[in-house]
Order: sequence, then C-alpha cells, then structure tokens
Amino acid sequence: MKSIPLHTRIFIGMIVGILGGALVHLLGLSPETVAELIKWIKPIGDLFLRMIFMLVIPLLLSALILGVAELGDLKKIGRIGLKTLVYTLVASGISVIVGLTLFNLVQPAKGIKAADRQYLIEKFSDSAAGLQAKAADIPDRTVSELLVSLIPKNPVEDMARAFDPTYTGGGLLAVMFFAVVLGLALSASDPEKVAPVKAFLEGVYEIVMKGIGFGMSLAPFGVAALLFILVANTGFAILHLVLNYVLVVLAALAIQQFIVYSAILKLAGFSPKVFFKAIREVMLTAFSTSSSNATLPTALRVTQDELHMPSDISRFVLTVGSTANQNGTALFEGITLLFLAQCFGVELNLMQQILVVFLSILAGVGTAGVPGGSLPLIVSILISLGVPGESIAIIYGVDRLLDMCRTVLNVTGDITAVVVVSRLEGRLPEQKTAGGA
Repeated sequence: MKSIPLHTRIFIGMIVGILGGALVHLLGLSPETVAELIKWIKPIGDLFLRMIFMLVIPLLLSALILGVAELGDLKKIGRIGLKTLVYTLVASGISVIVGLTLFNLVQPAKGIKAADRQYLIEKFSDSAAGLQAKAADIPDRTVSELLVSLIPKNPVEDMARAFDPTYTGGGLLAVMFFAVVLGLALSASDPEKVAPVKAFLEGVYEIVMKGIGFGMSLAPFGVAALLFILVANTGFAILHLVLNYVLVVLAALAIQQFIVYSAILKLAGFSPKVFFKAIREVMLTAFSTSSSNATLPTALRVTQDELHMPSDISRFVLTVGSTANQNGTALFEGITLLFLAQCFGVELNLMQQILVVFLSILAGVGTAGVPGGSLPLIVSILISLGVPGESIAIIYGVDRLLDMCRTVLNVTGDITAVVVVSRLEGRLPEQKTAGGA
C-alpha cells in the first residue's frame, strides 16, 4: 500500500466508506444493529481527526510566527495582510452572490412537502435543540466588542477553546493575533539574541509536520470510517427529500471552485490545470475531514512543495485563511438561510437578501474551521430573520456531506489567495516549476 500515493489511498477509503454505509441500508439492518456497528467504527474516525487536531495549535503558532518574522518589516506585513483581507472579502462576496443567484433561479424549497419537512424535524429534533442551545450561548455583540475579543486576555484559554463554536472569546482568531504580535516582535528584535528562538520555532514546525505525517497515514482508514457513519446515519431517503437543496449548494460550490477560482488564477497568470492537479491531495483531505484547520498541514506542504510558492507568504496567508477565509462556508450559509426561510414561508425581499449576503460573509470569517462549526451561527442568524431556529433540523441530516464539499472550496480559496498575493508581490514562481509541470 505504501507504493500507492496517499491521495489515491484516501480516495479508496472514501469509496469503501460510502459502499459500506450503502450496504447497511440495502441489507435492511435494524437501527440497533446499525448503532452497534457505528459504535465500533466511530473511534477509527475520531482517532484520525484527533491525531490531526492535537497538532493544529502548535502548527499554527510556529507557522504564523515564522511567516510574519520572515516577512520582515511592518510595512510589508501590513501590505500582504491588506491584500489577503481584500481578496477574502471579494472572493467571499462573489461566492455568496453565486449561491443566492442560483437559489433564486431554482427555488429549491418550493418542492418540499409539509409531511417531509415534519419528518425531518422530528428525526433530528434532538440535534436541532442542541444547536439552538449553542446559538443561544452566542451573545449579540457590537463590532467594537468583537474587535476587542480578538486581542486575547488569556492566550492559553483561547488555544484550549479554539475549536468550541460556543466560545465567546476570540478563539483561533485571537490565537492568530497573539502569533502575529510575537512574529512582529521576533522580526524587530536583535537577530543574534533571538536566533535560538527562531531555530526553536523552526524545529517545532518540522516536528509538528512530521507528526502530522504520522496522523495522515491513518487517513484512508479514518476517511472510510467517517463516510460509513455519514451514509449509515442519514441513508438515502433523507438525501432524496432535500435533493433540490443539496444540488443547488453543490452546483454553486462547483461554479465557485472551477469557474470563479479558475478565472482568478488566470488573472493572476497561473495555470488552473497545474493548480488543480497539484492540490488534489489537499482537496481530498479537506473533503474527508470537513475541517480547514485539519487540512492546514497538507495545504502548507503542497503549496510549498508542489506549487513552489514563497514559504513566508504561504505560512502567513494559509494560517490566517484557515479560519478567516471561508468562501465555501459563506456560500453555504447564504443558500441555507434563504432555503430555510422559504421552507417556513418567510419570503425575504431584496434588502433582506443583501443583509443575508453581508451576514454570511461575516459569519464565514468568524466560523470555526471544524466540522459543523457554522451551524450554531446559522441558527442565530435564522432567529434574527424571524425563521424558527428548529428549522435547522431540515438540513442537519445532509450537513456533513455539504460540510465536506464546502471545506474543499474553503481550502482551495486559501491556496488561491497565496497565488494572488504572490503575484501582487511580484514573487510568483515560474510556471514550469509549479506542480512538477
């Protein structure tokens, strides 16, 4: 098996997991038997995810501190940061507009029968109640309060609760701010005095990347387990009931992934064919883990080793982008909000849809890069639009599938940002060396 490329092994694991879950339904196994199977298989997927997540914080700290320090002066860091921010807002805005346009053309919610809607709500009522409780824990805060929360009072607490979607502190964004400050301080210090610190961080980065390599060796098995649980839990009846909604989301994600990003890459002078060929492993890892944070190590390695992008720009843009640049999540949230509103007969006018665009972009920036991290925020926005919070149950059964797909868009957008920023900085590598082409 070691002779088979990792992305091929991950793909095999995906197929095995999907077929295994489908077989459960074809055999007509009882719910008790299915629950027992999941009980034994779930730890495999959990073990894989934990192996990756346990190293995300040390990776983020070492990569971002070094990335900022290597960028050098404050003017350069501010310039790259501003370009990254502008790209994020523009790309997120385009993704949400693509999603809302497609939704208004297809109108997927009109095809759902009342009986089907009630069935879904009853089936996932417990999960929906849990999400509503989480949403209730997210207080309404002013912009100034949100900005203040990004400066960590206790960085250790922000690290410990970075993946908790109900945490009202800065979370990963606060950890990033902490890392940026340390990186700036490292850059401004006497090179001789801080040389041991920089060497230590470089050592930490190398060790963490090697440790993540150990975790990725479990990826084919973890992926198979995660997809088996997805299909075994939801089945195909639920997918059929919300098929229109799922297809609209997937179509919008595909347009953004292969048309919008390809256009952006061409404008940046980079071949989309070379780009997508080089990041296959990243996309498969994102799809299987449903987490931008868990995919960060693979994205860093591929961006530097396969696309040959500048390491300082890659480290800075990708670590910030893993939380702040969530194009796929913004697109998904925009469609989901309109879909659930339409399900309950709440028709949104043009101004309200523009509000949805704005909220989706902001929510995309503030969403934890972990599986299901966007759902509590969606519930809170739904309530603000006058839509019942429990309506989240309608899409809960297919969220994991859509989460996997939108995460692919998120990480692709992060790497596209690296290409764009590298081009704007005049540091884009020669095309012939990218991706081994």
